[in-house]
Order: sequence, then C-alpha cells, then structure tokens
Amino acid sequence: MNDVQERGEAAIATRSARRVDIKLEVVVIPVSDVDRAKRFYGGLGWRLDADITGDEFRVIQFTPPGSPCSIVFGSGVTPGPYARVELDVLESVGELVVSDIEAARAELADRGVDVSEVYHYAGREGRVSGPDPERRSYSSWASFSDPSGNVWLLQEVTARAPGRVDADDTTFVSSAEFAAALRRASAAHGEHEKRTGGQRDENWPDWYAEYMVAEQAGKPLPL
Repeated sequence: MNDVQERGEAAIATRSARRVDIKLEVVVIPVSDVDRAKRFYGGLGWRLDADITGDEFRVIQFTPPGSPCSIVFGSGVTPGPYARVELDVLESVGELVVSDIEAARAELADRGVDVSEVYHYAGREGRVSGPDPERRSYSSWASFSDPSGNVWLLQEVTARAPGRVDADDTTFVSSAEFAAALRRASAAHGEHEKRTGGQRDENWPDWYAEYMVAEQAGKPLPL
C-alpha cells in the first residue's frame, strides 16, 4: 500500500468516526490599542459584531465580508464579576462551535483529550456545571488545551443571533450538521402539533423548511 492510499484510507476512517462537526467560529488576537484596531478594521468594511468593556478589559469582534469565522481583538485579562465569558474568550486562542456540546465533549474525551466538563453561566453564581438548563443557543461551553497549552473554547450554537449570518442562503457543510438541524426541527414541530390540537400537519415539510432557514439566519422561529 502506498502513502497516498494510506492517507486516503485514514481520511475516510476519520470521516466515518466523526459524530459531530466542530467548526471554527472565532480566532483571538490580543492588541495594545483596541480603539485603533476598531478604526482600522471598520475602515476595511468588516462588520462590527460586538464592543464590550468590563473591569480592565475590552473586547471587540469583527467579521470579514462573507467569512463564516469572526475575529476577536482585545486587551486586559483581569476577571470581573459579570464578564467571565468575554475573559474566557480573551484567554483562549479561539472558539469552536458545535450543535451538540455534550456529544462533542464525549467525542473529544474518547480521543484522549483532557476536556473540561460542560458548563454554563448563571448570573452572579458565575460558572455552573452542566449545559444551560434551557439549552439556549450560545449558552453552553466546554474547553480543552493542546500539548503547548493553547486553550480552545467549545460553544453550543443551534440558532444564530440576528445579523450573524449575512446571506439569505441556508447551507449545511456536512450530513451530520444537516441531520442535527432536522432533529431540532422535528422536536420543535412536535411541540407545534401539540399546540394545534395534536392533528397531523400535512404541510410539515414546509414547516421544517421555514424553521431551519429561520434558525440558521437568526430570525424568529415559527410557532
């Protein structure tokens, strides 16, 4: 067997073993002057997603035109009582998003990664063990480090925040991502049928499609 065949078979094995997609969402770049960075990248026509100031830290997030990945620029790492999420981002090299935080964590652990427990933030209580009780998008986290000490954050994202997706197109990069979206639509449609008297919805394909497009674009979901 030649080297090309070995690499191809390894790639096929990796794809078949994967249970959940892990997508690069944010990279983090420390800067000494946040306002200067804001002027520069705003001048490039990049979209400003966030500008957050806390106790001795500042975070801004930009997304280049057409990019699925954003960039966080920031300075300061002194913890504040209500800004732990932003500080976690600053102390990492980047952020990875998944549609199922518990499945992603389990897969990393199965591969021998020392990954943290799943956690969420609960106001003054700070970091709390377990996923967000309501499984709200952007609210459940885990983290892991590589052998060099670089920290990656995992964040569960199922419904995009308004404005986070520029295009009206709905795209799925893999069958796993598409299947996860279908499962969420199926669960939501079950609740929809309960609210409408338990009658079978003959137009369920239309409802699924509307739900999945709205979810990905961060628009109001159908009821």
